[in-house]
Amino acid sequence: MSGFPGVDLIEADGQLWLHHRPMPNRPALSVDAAKDLIAQAGHAHWFLLDDELQQAVSRCASEETFKVLVAERRDASFELEIAPDAMCAWVTVTPARGGSLLNLNDMVQAFAQAGVVFGVDEAALQQVCASPAGGRVVAAQGKPARNGETARFEMLVDVTRDRRPKVGENGLIDFRELGDIPVVEADQPLMKIIPETVGFLGRNIRAEVLEPVRGQAVAFATELPGAKVDPQDPRLLRAVFTGQPVSVGDGVMVEKVVFFNGASMASGNIAFDGTVQIEGDVLTGMKVQASGDIIVTGTVDGGHLEAGGSIRVGGGIIAHASARAGDSVSARFIENSSVDAGVGIAIDSMALQSQLQAGNQIIVGTQSPQRGRLVGGSARAMMLIRTPLLGDSASTVTQVLVGVNPALEAEYQEVLGLIAKQNQEEENLSKLVQHLTRQGDKTGVLDRVRSTWAQALQALGLLLVRKDDLEKQMALFGNARVEIGAGVSGAVDLAFGKTQRRLRRTYDIGYFSIDKGLVLFTTPDGDALVVDG
Repeated sequence: MSGFPGVDLIEADGQLWLHHRPMPNRPALSVDAAKDLIAQAGHAHWFLLDDELQQAVSRCASEETFKVLVAERRDASFELEIAPDAMCAWVTVTPARGGSLLNLNDMVQAFAQAGVVFGVDEAALQQVCASPAGGRVVAAQGKPARNGETARFEMLVDVTRDRRPKVGENGLIDFRELGDIPVVEADQPLMKIIPETVGFLGRNIRAEVLEPVRGQAVAFATELPGAKVDPQDPRLLRAVFTGQPVSVGDGVMVEKVVFFNGASMASGNIAFDGTVQIEGDVLTGMKVQASGDIIVTGTVDGGHLEAGGSIRVGGGIIAHASARAGDSVSARFIENSSVDAGVGIAIDSMALQSQLQAGNQIIVGTQSPQRGRLVGGSARAMMLIRTPLLGDSASTVTQVLVGVNPALEAEYQEVLGLIAKQNQEEENLSKLVQHLTRQGDKTGVLDRVRSTWAQALQALGLLLVRKDDLEKQMALFGNARVEIGAGVSGAVDLAFGKTQRRLRRTYDIGYFSIDKGLVLFTTPDGDALVVDG
């Protein structure tokens, strides 16, 4: 029975029926009122058939007797979804509506029948089964295979020179000044290889084994002068003789080291395949050449240094001296001399009336951040010139040029020429292969031509990769800067590539840069001023 005239709710076999009998002078029955009747009868938690209930309410306005199913018991249910790679499964639980709750054991058994037998999260399943709202949870999670680690090199000596320039995102190369020469003894271990690992097996939710990928092996470089692979342990590198260890990527080489008490007429010119350390000065006209580093504890007074590695001068480079290094040059000061470094130049105090050129950067005033100065002469670098004071009112014009690297641009042009030549060769070989294929290989050279063609394509690919790398490096030119730590005075000719400006006024702390053809001076507050001239 119900509390509405002519409307009865009848429960039978888990179903709830609305039975209607016409009654005169009875108010209209609304859907909300019908739901209230169902709730009063104790069936609010059953599953309501909304469309059928709406139809029943509408028919109650008629003069007919009828019976309509409006609600029913429904047991809780679930749907299992398995990822395509069988590494994860999700379960979506629809809660009970007047029916039975889910049983965890029954659910796990159903999972097993579906093939989900590994990584089942019973705690999560128990929680979602008990939730009156149901929901979707991760039901099972596989264990991925853990690939092996690539073999790596481990240095066994405390200090080594590293001649592999490290270019940052801003295009600057991190280089360090030279200190004392590190020395290793003959047969001393230099580096070892930590071998690759095989990794760990994994399993998917079907308990199928997942094989890991073994880590890649590494090997020492084939050419490591002054070093040898231990005959008893192919993963260990040892020094052949006493000398300076130098890191060169896939290994360590050892350079011979020779010491001199100065370079003068008494010693004569010095040329050495290794590293040279001079305890004293390099005097006028004397030449010191080394395939490795050159370290001078005193002054280079009119002498000439040339190193394949780096040059460190404890005193100054003066009196029309010269220093050329494949890596970096550092000195206390430079005056009336020329210095050319493949990577960078670092000057403790000042550079006066000298010609400086660096492949990446020139830093003046490393030990005098407020009083260091770059005055007169010229300074050229690809990415950065930094100095506290630039120019002087009592000096001649100071020339500063950034955003260019002649060596890089020359290599780029050379690569373009090689690409054009290789393209032509590849095209000719391609035509020859097509001709021999079409006309017949009467002389039996087709296989050889195809091999040569494949080699030409490989060479072309390597050239294109190098071209892209060079273009990326040259694109960094737009980030070139001239940083001023104290101020600019006197006559300074500033150039960013081919864009030139004549500075004939003073500037305070800030930096010069170029943006869309405009030379800008940016103050510490971030204000950017266009530089005319």
